[in-house]
Amino acid sequence: MLNKVLLIGRLTADPELRYTTAGTPLGTFTLAVRRPYAQEEQPDTDFIDVVLWRKTAEVCAEHLTKGRMVAVEGWLQLRKWEGSDGRKRRALEVVAQGVQFLDRPSAPETLGESVG
Repeated sequence: MLNKVLLIGRLTADPELRYTTAGTPLGTFTLAVRRPYAQEEQPDTDFIDVVLWRKTAEVCAEHLTKGRMVAVEGWLQLRKWEGSDGRKRRALEVVAQGVQFLDRPSAPETLGESVG
């Protein structure tokens, strides 16, 4: 089976960086991605949540800001949990294996991490 995602878009806010209880860096950001024309030939935008781990999370939090254009390569993950109100919740997100900065004034940087 294959689960691979490639997205190009702009960050809607600065990346958030936190650490798990074990001290592993965990980052998140939301990517605004244009979708082909919907109704009346107007492009539509999807807002995709992206999860980053370890060095990728740290470097993105240090160098990326709202509005920056990036390419994200990774896989789709459906996360499920039960909220404090007892209702079942779920989130569809992209777990990034690599992030490429596309709008830097110099040559684009590539940051990748091998995730098993």
